[in-house]
Amino acid sequence: MQKGSGEDGKTCEQQSMQNGEAMSPQTQEPKSSAGEVENQVTPTAPPLPPSSPPVPGPPPCPRPRLVFHTQLAHGSPTGRIHGFTNVKELYAKIAEVFDISPSEILFCTLNSHKVDMQKLLGGQIGLEDFIFAHVRGETKEVEVTKTEDALGLTITDNGAGYAFIKRIKEGSTIDRLKTVCVGDHIEAINDQSIVGCRHYEVAKMLKEQQRGEPFTLRLVGPKKAFDMIGQRTRAPKSSEGKMVSGKETLRLRSKGTATVQEVPSEFEEKAIKKVDDLLESYMGIRDPELATTIVEAGKDKTNPDDFAEALDSVLGDFAFPDVFLFDVWGALGDVKNGRV
Repeated sequence: MQKGSGEDGKTCEQQSMQNGEAMSPQTQEPKSSAGEVENQVTPTAPPLPPSSPPVPGPPPCPRPRLVFHTQLAHGSPTGRIHGFTNVKELYAKIAEVFDISPSEILFCTLNSHKVDMQKLLGGQIGLEDFIFAHVRGETKEVEVTKTEDALGLTITDNGAGYAFIKRIKEGSTIDRLKTVCVGDHIEAINDQSIVGCRHYEVAKMLKEQQRGEPFTLRLVGPKKAFDMIGQRTRAPKSSEGKMVSGKETLRLRSKGTATVQEVPSEFEEKAIKKVDDLLESYMGIRDPELATTIVEAGKDKTNPDDFAEALDSVLGDFAFPDVFLFDVWGALGDVKNGRV
């Protein structure tokens, strides 16, 4: 290895010579006599070449910018989006890429262009997931008459103001109306716009419709690709599928910034499933994202009072009844103690 050199390419020894510093003993000329050597001041040892500053290590590697690929579900070129922290910002980024209005987007699915409610984008996106945006298609009006207390609908929403049909129960009132499909956005009930309403508000309005009295639903179906025309997609009877594909997920939040988290643990998955079942029993909705938020609020709490207080701080708008909170608390305890 060569000796270290300065910026001008000269060796450290050459620099010392030019600066008038003493040469090393091996390079000085021999003295004429011993006396001359004795009468001279003994030269001091030459200074060592200045040590080179430590080579700085590589700068800390910042977390890579999270970039996701996206397409319109009915067909489009592939776009790239990044820099969003919640669903509304996500829709705005997608709309910007494809030069459409964010209000055109009904919902998104992950890794499938089909209206597949098991692949519905909720509050989490796997870091390797591909996002398909389903946009507004045909508008239709349907007259419905309740023949039993429940219509047979499971309602969810996209987190940006649109409620839509997530599941249709086989043999139900709605199932007999063949023009109504999973994925249809419920835009109005009896000409009353419900755009901006949460899914639980829409479910309550539908539940309050009088039995035997007809009412009108204005629906907007997602625009379909050629290979999807003619399908009447129905969500399977089994539980909702996992929404993520990577080891880490991007967790979207309505308040605060998005965070990268590990895939939910086995305890969290079981607890989310139990809470989602309770949501359907009490409120007529299935919402894995809402269930996830409830589980996060309660997983480290030691008593139901602390759990109720934590839940009220993040989901106070829901005004959950006490009986629901106690059932959820019991379900979390069952999962923790291995009884599920």
